[in-house]
Amino acid sequence: MLTLYNSLVYWRADNSSSILLKSGNAFFGNATPSDQRHIEKPFKVKEAEPVNVTKPSPHKLLVLGGSGFVGSHVCKEALDKGLVVSSLNRSGKPSLNEPWADKVIWNQGNLLEPASLKDAMDNVSAVVSCVGGFGSNSFMYKINGTANINAIRAAAEKGVKRFVYVSAADFGLVNYLLQGYYEGKRASEAELLSKFTYGGVILRPGFIHGTRRVGSVKIPLGLVGSPMQMVLQNIKPLTRLPLIGPLLTPPVSAASVGKVAVRAATDPVFPPGIVDVYGIMRYSEQN
Repeated sequence: MLTLYNSLVYWRADNSSSILLKSGNAFFGNATPSDQRHIEKPFKVKEAEPVNVTKPSPHKLLVLGGSGFVGSHVCKEALDKGLVVSSLNRSGKPSLNEPWADKVIWNQGNLLEPASLKDAMDNVSAVVSCVGGFGSNSFMYKINGTANINAIRAAAEKGVKRFVYVSAADFGLVNYLLQGYYEGKRASEAELLSKFTYGGVILRPGFIHGTRRVGSVKIPLGLVGSPMQMVLQNIKPLTRLPLIGPLLTPPVSAASVGKVAVRAATDPVFPPGIVDVYGIMRYSEQN
């Protein structure tokens, strides 16, 4: 009996046999040169060429109303986060003696002229609109409604993924006194929810406090708003009272609105829909 250990019997054409002993990946024995083509050879590993991975560019955020009270806080928050920030102004760059303003890309355009919005929307990943104003009912509807609706439609046509609109909380009877203001706001909200079903966020703050600049004068609204916020945020059940309840909606700081607006614009898991003042305060406290 022939016993072979770790070997292979090789039959030649003349019916004689040879034994090839296997060691590693090669066979050894009395094989002829023509037979040696069957001998296993080590694999040749070709070294992979390095691949240049392009670093993803930061978000480009377009802030409408960027030179205003709330818009300026949105711009500063976005710049602090390392985002590329642009804004739209009728005259281009506004006359703001603020260091952050020099870091913003200012575009010239008018929200009431839809054609002027197209270039401002180029390469924009998200839009935050802080546009609003007071005056006659027709004027308030135009600024709070028509202007924002034009921006929402232009952003949707350009394929912008997320749109954040800074609206306003309901104040009961005040809504009727400022009918054009609230009708414009609600019309813009409806348009946003229609065009940005999965990427539209509506912030509804009440009274917004902070240091507000009017010309060369700075008005410290926080001196009143901050204490009111501390008191009113703990009496939420009273806001459900008829008539006077909405008037007890707590104020919120412009910095908090700016922080939440930027997060809503850049965080893909931020839930779409309406965020009330309590939601704004809650999100602003999160890192």
